[in-house]
Amino acid sequence: MILLASQSPRRKAILKFIGLSFRVVKPTNIRENRKPHETPVKMVRRLALEKATVISEKFPDDWILGADTVVVCGKKIFGKPKNRREATRMLKTLQGRAHEVWTGVAFLGPFTKPKIHAEKTIVMFNLIPPKAMLAYLKSKEPYDKAGGYDIQGSARKWIKNWKGDYFNVLGLPVTWLIQTINRIKK
Repeated sequence: MILLASQSPRRKAILKFIGLSFRVVKPTNIRENRKPHETPVKMVRRLALEKATVISEKFPDDWILGADTVVVCGKKIFGKPKNRREATRMLKTLQGRAHEVWTGVAFLGPFTKPKIHAEKTIVMFNLIPPKAMLAYLKSKEPYDKAGGYDIQGSARKWIKNWKGDYFNVLGLPVTWLIQTINRIKK
């Protein structure tokens, strides 16, 4: 049994998909802000570890999985948009360009050093027709995802291609996670 330090529906779906037994425990008092001069890689690794550590303090004998995802386009780092204006700005920045999706993962367990990893997937967006963007922004879809889009949702039609782990864009690098769990089992 793994304790998932996240309420992301996509992360829950991924764990179900790969057949892992888990329970969600919401991490509290985590400020998902970037520290000055912090790279996206360091940021997602730090936040994933902070989320897992908070839960580990309450459940020291359990395996804990924490994760955090950001979208990086040029020098801009996007988390979840707070409102329609932010979502609009994110989508306008991403359209017609490639961007990086970084997910940091921290896996903590009893009697072992934390396993911390960050993975990158590159996603290429097509241009987004203005009417389609307006309709999308009226939906609930853009507001709880880093970068303001869901690769599985209606935004998938704007994605030209991607390079890397598809599941990483959803919030968990599955290949790394399975390999890590298999190494721990041995």
